[in-house]
Amino acid sequence: MKSLSLSPVALFFMNFPHKPPPKRTAHDWKDYLQESDGLGGILAKTENLAKLKTTLHLALVALEQGHLSPKIDAGWRSGAQDELFLLVGSASIGARLQQILPSLINELAKNGLYCKAIKVRVKPAPPAWEIKPRDEAKKYVGPKGFNEVAKKSWQELLEKLAPDSGLRKAVERLLQNKSK
Repeated sequence: MKSLSLSPVALFFMNFPHKPPPKRTAHDWKDYLQESDGLGGILAKTENLAKLKTTLHLALVALEQGHLSPKIDAGWRSGAQDELFLLVGSASIGARLQQILPSLINELAKNGLYCKAIKVRVKPAPPAWEIKPRDEAKKYVGPKGFNEVAKKSWQELLEKLAPDSGLRKAVERLLQNKSK
């Protein structure tokens, strides 16, 4: 038998399996959304909430309260899939829902959505005031000129000053600029 003599570099590369070249193909955005790690969970929750909203709307229509549907945000209580959480915009809507809760639970069950309890909460109202930056035109610029009393006082001071005085020249400029 003949023995093959290989260089140490060749032996080094023979001991490691060849790595396939990376696949560089473009993926559809839906593939990323449907993967279980990452955005897949978000897509599933969004689809479940959309289904919940549709089922809730159908139940409200059956109870002749379909007009309330756009004013309600629905979701499952965190950690529990059997307790529905409804967030409403006003106390009057919340009170109306409280009155029909047993019927609503039954209607939801007829539509395939089973829950043991429904909690109704009113959304906090947005603040009535809003802080806005000032417009450049509304910034305080100061008075445009002197009133009559101030103008008279400056004129009297001007008459008392010497004609070649630096202070007199400053007061003259002040009166010229403020009288415009």
